Parts: sequence; structure tokens; C-alpha cells
Amino acid sequence: MSQQTTGHPGAGPDDGAPQPIRGDLGASIMGPRNMSLERENPDLLASPYTNAGTIPNLKFSFAAARNRLLTGGWAREVTVRELPVATQMAGVNMRLKPGGIRELHWHKEAEWSFMLAGHARITAIDPQGRNFIDDVGVGDLWNFPAGIPHSIQGLEEGCEFLLVFDDVSLNQWMALTPPELVRAHLNLDEQTIAALSKEKPIIVR
Repeated sequence: MSQQTTGHPGAGPDDGAPQPIRGDLGASIMGPRNMSLERENPDLLASPYTNAGTIPNLKFSFAAARNRLLTGGWAREVTVRELPVATQMAGVNMRLKPGGIRELHWHKEAEWSFMLAGHARITAIDPQGRNFIDDVGVGDLWNFPAGIPHSIQGLEEGCEFLLVFDDVSLNQWMALTPPELVRAHLNLDEQTIAALSKEKPIIVR
């Protein structure tokens, strides 16, 4: 006996809820389920016959990523650790409170950003020592080439933005700099430096 489907192949016969059914194949879900996630991925729940299961996962939600809470806001990242297919880039979703600042820093990855909400002030210093300062808002973009020192500060209402890096590791310069140089310039003890190197932080406080 076959079960009729409505809508897409994974839809149930009555309520439109996705079900692992395609024609005569599969059966409805009887146990607990994550309806909202299944609705987002109906072609995984009831895969087309052309899907042999060889395509890797192509998305990972920031909502499922660990969020680092800080006094100035928060940051959550998706790297090759969370999304193994992402071998060429990594992403960070960051929020800054009003006045919250991602202090002046640099890294070996180039950084692209897209403003999602609010307003921010960005600054940068080029190799000739020239300063750049600009205020950005929703829909604006910026790019900091690799090695360029830069900072980001939330303005009146704060801000939220997406960062994209052209390297999957997101190692900060501390992970690539001899510990004695880091210790001399930042006046940190060896244990603190070792912990920062292991964490490979996006935000250092």
C-alpha cells in the first residue's frame, strides 16, 4: 500500500509536515523529532533517488555554533572543525555593544565583513603608517588584507556583522610568533601565552 504525499516528496498526507516518504518508500516518523530543522532540510529527510549520499554537508548554522560571551558582546564561529567541506574559508558572526570594541589586532588571514545591524566605526593602519577611519552601517562591506592592523567598535546602538576569512584555521598571530616575542611585547606570563595559543582566539581580552 502506498501513502500519498502532498507538496514536496517528504511531506505528510495530512498536516504538510515533512516525512521520510517517497512514493512507496519509507514511512512516517513515530518518535521525537526536530520539526523546524526537518522543514529546512526536506531533501535530506526524503532524499531524491538521484542522491547517493556522497555529497558532504554544505551548511552549518551559526545557531548551532558555540557562542563566546564577552563584556563587549559575543562571537560565534564556523570553521572546518564544524563544517569539514569548508576548506577555503571560515566565518564569524560577531555582536558588539554600544562602545564595545574589537581592539586593534591583525592576523594572517584576509578579512571580509558584511554589516547585519547597527553601526560601527572601523579603523586600519597600512604598511606606510597611514590611518583609515570610517563609519559603516547595515549592508556595508569592508576588507582588511592579511597583516593589516584594524579595529571595530560598536556605535550608539551597537552592531552585528558577519566576518569571512580566507583561511580555515583562524590562527591569530600569537600562534605563529615565538613565545618570547609575545611575552616581551604583551607582558604576559608563559601560562597565559600557552593558553591563548591553544584557544586560537578570535577575540582576545
